[in-house]
Parts: sequence; structure tokens; C-alpha cells
Amino acid sequence: MDWVTCAHSAACTGIARRPYNLCLAHLPPDQLAAAIGELAPGRLLDLRGTVVGGDLLSRLIEATGARPGRARLDRVRFTGDVRLSGVTFAGDVSLDGAVFERLASFFGARFEGNLSLADARFSRELSMHGVTVRGHASLDRAVMARDALFSQASFGRGLSCERARFDGYATFDGARLGDGATFRGARFGRTLSFRKVVGAAGFDAAHFAANAYLSATGRLSAARARSDASLDVSVTGCGVDLRRVDVAGATTLRLTGSHADLEGAVLRGPATVTGRGGAALTSLRHVDARSLALYGLDLSACRFAGLAHPAGVRLKDCRFALTGRGVRVSMRRPMLRWFSRRSVLADERALRGGPGLEESGPSLVPGEPRDAPDLRAGWLATLYAELGRRVDDRGLSLDFAFAATEMRRLAGHRWWGAGSWPLVTAGVRLGRAAGWLVLMTAIAAGAMLLSTAQHAAHGAPHQPPAVHH
Repeated sequence: MDWVTCAHSAACTGIARRPYNLCLAHLPPDQLAAAIGELAPGRLLDLRGTVVGGDLLSRLIEATGARPGRARLDRVRFTGDVRLSGVTFAGDVSLDGAVFERLASFFGARFEGNLSLADARFSRELSMHGVTVRGHASLDRAVMARDALFSQASFGRGLSCERARFDGYATFDGARLGDGATFRGARFGRTLSFRKVVGAAGFDAAHFAANAYLSATGRLSAARARSDASLDVSVTGCGVDLRRVDVAGATTLRLTGSHADLEGAVLRGPATVTGRGGAALTSLRHVDARSLALYGLDLSACRFAGLAHPAGVRLKDCRFALTGRGVRVSMRRPMLRWFSRRSVLADERALRGGPGLEESGPSLVPGEPRDAPDLRAGWLATLYAELGRRVDDRGLSLDFAFAATEMRRLAGHRWWGAGSWPLVTAGVRLGRAAGWLVLMTAIAAGAMLLSTAQHAAHGAPHQPPAVHH
């Protein structure tokens, strides 16, 4: 401790008041009244290490006109209810290591500077509903044994709750996070409600023991987080980092004008990712999910390499990258090939060497081992075949079937390429060719019938009307 402690006993850690050498908790009534009388609005309030009951706290707030200046309340033990509704702290407030034995309510309080509650202990409920902190707020390593309410709170310079423990229900609904919030390594024992939050938030390596509902309008990160129940994430206009997240229950991800990375995620329950407004997935590499539904997403840059269960993926209204059209001459069989535009996975683009999909041999992504099995054409052939069976669009299904055949050919299955490859590729395109042929035949037949009808009309002899006498 960096202050002179109370002379009442060696066990008392309260800061001594001059000239009494006693803390406020041990001053006799007349000396206590004199010490409180020295307080004024905007003045320093120093209670470090002091035991503060409900009556003493009320007298102190009244003496400062509910507007104390800087407040040094480190390691204070509050034995009664703490109710600071309507109080404005004009300076920085430090409550590091403070202990709240009963209700702690900062409802509607205002902090003009920074607020620190690092290592604080809350034995009962904590309410910071509607609190305004113009500076930075910290609850690093704080322990909240009961419900914690942060709804409608505003943190101008951000909020830090690293390694904090929320044993009860926690809500941040409607909070404004300013420069962002971090919950790195935090633990949530019961339901977490983080809905309609404005600002960025990070839950890296956090542990959700119950259902978690997360939202943000800035970047949202939950990399390496673990959820023992369901995880529901909804974001607008930002990026989402869910790499290596581990979810035991259902996973729901809603993206509006946003992009998400799920690389290495383990989704043990059913998972659904829904996109709107150009939302995109950037990676499903090494994702372990037995049931994964993807709706309305841009997957043109999404990597699927190492996806554990391709058979569990369902696709609807998703968009993929497209190849170019043209004729290509090659020394390999077949020598002359016509390429039509088709949908393609980003993994195939990387395998072939870039956006042009040239057949110059495999070109691995920088940083990948050269013998990486998840980039081999054989694996891509299996992936294309599985995805082709689970799309809602016939054209996309045909594109994937053709791509599967192409990947088998590139994988070196010569017997397939020499025999079955021309038949399958021709079969995939035969439907399109037949459709064009039928259309052109119908147009030609219609033109012929029209021409014949016009010729018959103009070539018929003119019969003059009969003349009656």
C-alpha cells in the first residue's frame, strides 16, 4: 500500500486522516463531522482502504453535493448498499480492488474522466445501466458473482473487461462502446446478452458457459472463444473473426453488409450463416461442422481447403467466382478446348495459379507446404462433387459436376481423362447446346412459316366481282 494506514489497529488498511491518524471509519463522531465538513464539490475524495458503510457513504455524497472531484477508492470495502444514482464524478475514479458486499448501483451516474474497477469484487448485483463514462472504463479481472447490467451505458474511450468473471446474467444491450470493448479471456457463467451494441468488441479466448447473443456495428472478434451452449452473432457493416471458435450448441451467424472468417472453427451443433447486402465468408478452411447451412452469401473468395464434412454443407442463393470464356489450344489431350463461363471455388483458383485459371500446374498459396493435401486436385474433386449435390441451383450444380471432372483430370487419373472425361464434359454442356439448338430451330421454323403465309397471301389471283345484268 502506498498510503499511511489507520493507527487504530494493524489490521485496518484505511488511509489515515491528519491530524487524527485514524481513518474515517474509526474517527469519533465529532472528529468525523469535522473531517466530512472539509469536503466540497469538485474536491478530492480519498478513501483508500477504508471500510465504508451505507450511512457514511450517504454523508460523503451529501457533503460533496453529489459532485465529487477525483475519487481514490482503491481497496475500499463497502458493507452497505452502494447507490450512486445521479452522482457526477468530475475527475478520474479509481476503485481498483474494491469489495462490494451488497448491491452496487451506479444507475444513471456520470464519470467525466476515467473509471477503473480492476480486480473489484461484487458479491451481489451490479448495475451500470445508463451510466456515462467520458473516458476509459476498466473492469479487468473483476468478479461479478450475481447479475451485471450494463445496458444503455456509454463508454466514450472504450471498455476493458479482460479476464473478468461474470457469474450471473450479463447484459450490454444498447451500450455504446466508443473506441471499442475487449473481453479477452473473460468468463460468462450464465446467459450473455450483447444485442444492439454500437461499436467494436473483442471476445478473444472468452468462455461462454451458457447461451451468448452478440452483436456489433464495428469489428467483432471471438477468435479461440469457447461456448458450452449456443452462439448467436449478428453484425452490420463490419468484419467478424470467428477463427478457431469452439461451439457445443447451435451456431447462428447473421451478416448484413459484413464479412466473416470461420477458419478452424469447430461447430458441434447445427450451424447457419445468413447474408444480406453483399455479405461474404472469407474462409471455411479446416472447419469441423457436421451441419452447416449457407444462405445468400458471397463465396467468391472463400477457401474450403480442409473442410472436415463437405457432405454436411447446404448452399442456397450463394455466389461464387466465375471463370472466363474462350478457346484454348494445348499440347495435352484434348488439344482444342472451348471454355464457357462457370462458377469456381477460390481453392481452384489458387491451385491453378490465379484468377485466369491457367493450366500451368499447381501453384500453392504463400505459406502453404508444397505437399499440402487439402490443395490437391483430388481433394477438390471430392469437394466439388459433394457441394454439387447440395446446391439449390441446377446451373451451379452442373458447374460443380464439370469442375469435379476437371479436378480428377488434373489429379492425374489418365484413364478417366482418356475415356470418361470427354463424355462427362460433353454431357454437362450437352443440355446447354441442346437448348440453343431447339431455340434456333424454333426461330427458323417460325420464320419459314411466316414467309410461306406472306407468299400465299400475295400470290393468290384476284377475283373480280360478278356483274349482274
